[in-house]
Amino acid sequence: MNEDHKENQDQGHMEVKIPKLISMGDSAVLIEFDQRIDPEIHVQVRSCLIQLEAQAFPGMLECVPAYASITVHYDPIVVMRDVSGAFEMCSGCDEGLDRSAQYVSPSQRVRSYITALLGKSSQFQREEPRSITIPVWYGGEAGPDLEEVTRHTGLSAEDVIREHTTPEYTVYMIGFSPGFPYLGGMNQRIATPRRAAPRTQVPAGSVGIAGGQTGVYPQTTPGGWQIIGRTPLQLFNPLVKEPSLLQAGDRVRFQPISEKEYRSANTQKCFSISGRR
Repeated sequence: MNEDHKENQDQGHMEVKIPKLISMGDSAVLIEFDQRIDPEIHVQVRSCLIQLEAQAFPGMLECVPAYASITVHYDPIVVMRDVSGAFEMCSGCDEGLDRSAQYVSPSQRVRSYITALLGKSSQFQREEPRSITIPVWYGGEAGPDLEEVTRHTGLSAEDVIREHTTPEYTVYMIGFSPGFPYLGGMNQRIATPRRAAPRTQVPAGSVGIAGGQTGVYPQTTPGGWQIIGRTPLQLFNPLVKEPSLLQAGDRVRFQPISEKEYRSANTQKCFSISGRR
């Protein structure tokens, strides 16, 4: 990392480099910090997200974080009709138009707002992540591809399980299906390519490996990841206020459990979440 990405850990703040702002049609803007997966970049993404959500502009609908970017969705009609003065900073900021022109597009208003917001301070507050332990029954019926992972890596099943449960993972983003966490931090010793032929149904709770990533299927869906285990935890519940158990920025650890523990009705009660909510 260069000097623009220095962290001030003592005060819980971090230096933030102003990212690129890219229009995504007429109702979204991409805030791009980089084009690679990196823990420090993702901390900036999370910090920027906190700032945006705390100081949302009129018409902002949703902020969707990814590995190294945030997509900000907005209602262009509300942005143009706003009379609160939130977009006064946009006056005269039309790019490519005559400076005397009176029209400022919704995209230009939003990009100017975000630029001004991020430029107010070179430091953002660092958020304390939540920590979640996910119990996993590895192998057997729950992990039909564990044998394939051992064949590909040359490791024993016990070694694969140990390597998978040792790290603390970061939830970089939620995607693919509602509540599906993309986790970073897996030991590359157990990296294994996706299946050549995806399954038409992968059971909910299945824990898989795809290349150098690992993740958990919240619902029964088609999928091509190598399935090595299954968790009894419900990762997505559309009937509650916050339907996704995991959120971008969370820290996750996997803990091996037996088939008997997996099938126990009390297993879910034994695993709690600590930190923010």
